[in-house]
Amino acid sequence: MTDETTNINNHKARFSNKTAELLHDCDLSLCLTCNACVEACPATGLEGMDPKKFIRMVAEGMDEEAITTPWVWMCSMCEGCISVCPAKADIAGVVGLAREAWPKEKKPRGITGSCDMALKSETCSAMGISEEDFRFVVEETLLDVREEQEGWEELDAPVNRKGAYFFLNQNSREPAMEPDEMVPLWKILHLAGADWTYGTEGWAAENYCMFACDLKSWEHIVRVKAKAVENLGCKVWLNTECAHEMYAFRSGLKKFNIPHNFEVKSIVQYYAQWIREGKLKVNSEWNKGLGIRFTVHDPCQLVRKSFGDPVAEDLRYIVRTVVGENNFIDMTPNRSENYCCGGGGGYLQSGFTEARYKFGAIKFNQIKATGADYCITACHNCHTQIRDLCEHYKGGYHTIHLWTIICLALGCLGENERRYLGPDLAEAGL
Repeated sequence: MTDETTNINNHKARFSNKTAELLHDCDLSLCLTCNACVEACPATGLEGMDPKKFIRMVAEGMDEEAITTPWVWMCSMCEGCISVCPAKADIAGVVGLAREAWPKEKKPRGITGSCDMALKSETCSAMGISEEDFRFVVEETLLDVREEQEGWEELDAPVNRKGAYFFLNQNSREPAMEPDEMVPLWKILHLAGADWTYGTEGWAAENYCMFACDLKSWEHIVRVKAKAVENLGCKVWLNTECAHEMYAFRSGLKKFNIPHNFEVKSIVQYYAQWIREGKLKVNSEWNKGLGIRFTVHDPCQLVRKSFGDPVAEDLRYIVRTVVGENNFIDMTPNRSENYCCGGGGGYLQSGFTEARYKFGAIKFNQIKATGADYCITACHNCHTQIRDLCEHYKGGYHTIHLWTIICLALGCLGENERRYLGPDLAEAGL
């Protein structure tokens, strides 16, 4: 028996044992007639597979087939199946175990590559941005705003400020490719009077090791980030508009029993709080004559998998307040029952592009059914996927971050901070 065969057999044995433990309290006989998970899953039909077929395969001991099907990389692990399963079978958890059982060299290189890159430095950036480069981009972008935008000479973007209340993270895409997209967030924090800082260590809002189901690396990154927050003495780890990082960090702290002395919050929760408190003096007057319509996407990792419907209500409160009640059209279904868009689970890095488009067709049709001109997302992976779906299916809508529309409603969105706005809003409020 070769070493490779022994290794594969060990993976199979671990998969079988862990699956049995995960499904121990589930009555899988209920899977004989129920199709709820099939109907809830946008990945149904890909590779001739669906959640019911997958979990029955596992229940019948077909471990080889369950482990080797590429479908486990086409499932986004959004947990929509779990929410409707009468047996409460953790199908997404079993998919994760199957991913874990794949040898690293056979896992999608885009996902493992992003994981490996994040492990190279204490920044945890999946795009390989160093501490020095991050600080440089922040300082240069801040300097440009102070010099070029009247009234923002006192804007600040502190780095490594000890004792700040909030430790803010940032998705690597902004400092790497879109530095001006950081500015609306800074303006919101400034106007709300927030006491915040970045840290040069652990600032990057991504963790693709979770999607690779490389548990050791997932844990390492969570520990680096937790230590960075503790070292600066911050009270709240504040996640920006990046839903998978929220779930990766929050669930990682629990899964790996990592002690910490700070709270974990989403900035969406604070947007809503600051608007309610009058700290962010937004209004929808800018849209009165325009009548531009908006819908909002519920990121699975933020809503269903983390904070549930309360944060979904926060999303809707914010959007209705800044665009006008009559200009908001909700998707159906929504909140915790939303359909996954197909941007999560590492899909964007997986290489299964055609499958990703097919998966996302349900979300695309949801958006189009609203008739909205804009879809607001509070998640980077969702943002990219929903934009890609629009281009692929020729949807004609625009996809924007939440911070963009908030700053537009505050009257402080700069000329260089309008990357994702269409021509109808390119000059609105300038």
